[in-house]
Amino acid sequence: MTSVHTLEASGVRLHYEIRGKGPLLLVMGAPMGAGAFAPLADALAGDHTVVTHDPRGISGSVLDDPEQDSTPELRADDAAALLDALGAESADVFGSSGGAVTGLALVARHPGRVRTLVAHEPPLLELLPDAAEQRAKVEDLVATFHREGLEAAWKKFMAGAGFDDGDDGAPAAAPQEPSLQDLANSARFFGHELRATSLYRADIDALKSGPTRVEVGIGADSGGLETVRTSTALADLLGRPPVEFPGDHGGFIGHPAEFAEVLRKTLSGA
Repeated sequence: MTSVHTLEASGVRLHYEIRGKGPLLLVMGAPMGAGAFAPLADALAGDHTVVTHDPRGISGSVLDDPEQDSTPELRADDAAALLDALGAESADVFGSSGGAVTGLALVARHPGRVRTLVAHEPPLLELLPDAAEQRAKVEDLVATFHREGLEAAWKKFMAGAGFDDGDDGAPAAAPQEPSLQDLANSARFFGHELRATSLYRADIDALKSGPTRVEVGIGADSGGLETVRTSTALADLLGRPPVEFPGDHGGFIGHPAEFAEVLRKTLSGA
């Protein structure tokens, strides 16, 4: 059974959903919302209280100012507000793609609120040796969106990130027949979220010295994705080998049960 809630946070009405019973686990993406994680949340609900939400400005989480950019810091504060609303001092956190970046910001900004963070393929381009080139690509993507529209921006994004045409793991859904909400979410991704998320500078010292155990996840089938490079770089800096998860960047979509089992083991430290 899933219960649906709304939280008034800083400049946003956050849509969130609760499933299951057991230790608290926040599952988050960016810009992917609660719907994308529903199969994974269902697979985990037998032994966890799983909370998913739409990140600010996406789907059901409506901003007071639609032109406000979505930053990892703002989204981390939203996650902390969710913990407060749930009456929870701390929780485990699973974040994928931009949601993994949110999780890293949450650990740094709110020490002690996260027990274990599993950061699945965070796109931390600033960790790469060719970071300057990556910054230029991000700026070009944003400019392409404003100049040529969503279709051109998505095509360039998918090619640059290393996705094949058949992959379902892009960090925001680009369906063949998008709804008006899909189009709005994609426009927010390119216009107000991509730059701050992919160019976020992780506080490695805070991640290593704080009380939170941070694990980095990489999809077994992610192959030549840029997020494999960024995730490997983060794992190296943290001094912990990455955990292999089923599937690719969106493995939780195609293999929710198998993905959930690896996540359980990772959270338990097994």
